[in-house]
Amino acid sequence: MTKTRLEAFSDGVLAIIITIMVLELKVPHDPNIEALAALLPVFLSYVLSFVYVGIYWGNHHHLLHTVTKISSSMIWANLHLLFWLSLIPFTTGWMGENHFETYPVTLYDLNLLLCGFAYSILQKTIMKHNKFDPKLTLAMKKQQQKGYLSLLGYSLALPIAFYNSIISSVIIVGIAIIWLIPDTNIEKALKED
Repeated sequence: MTKTRLEAFSDGVLAIIITIMVLELKVPHDPNIEALAALLPVFLSYVLSFVYVGIYWGNHHHLLHTVTKISSSMIWANLHLLFWLSLIPFTTGWMGENHFETYPVTLYDLNLLLCGFAYSILQKTIMKHNKFDPKLTLAMKKQQQKGYLSLLGYSLALPIAFYNSIISSVIIVGIAIIWLIPDTNIEKALKED
């Protein structure tokens, strides 16, 4: 399999995930603002998940740009990541429909934790099967540290959700904000290469 084929398949899956999520936004039948206000939790959960899927798409794109050869373990690690990402529409819908209550937030956070683990596995697999110059290796390790910080955040948010789902949700949003700050280390290392 070529790198291009792996990228195209992954991009297609991520596009479908976003499409499925937007279908959860049902058009209200009442022409008043109260009908829209009732959709606010569903819309907020959609926005949060859209941002997360976008973050994964961007980082996945950068990660695959570093690849020089594809191995079967990389294909399986990529599928593992796509599996957990494909559950985001379900956990997003449940969380939004239930107004960020304890169990839906807990399941959503667990889903993000498993996505984070899967991404870390994919990154380690890519690093194991490809040779990088020292600058790119350093850039990848910096991104790994950010990933470990995210895993720690998700792990903390899980038990907190049982006591206060709003605080847990704030932690989840905070992790997304950390990833929204662009990490240009991989791009710089690839340009210098």
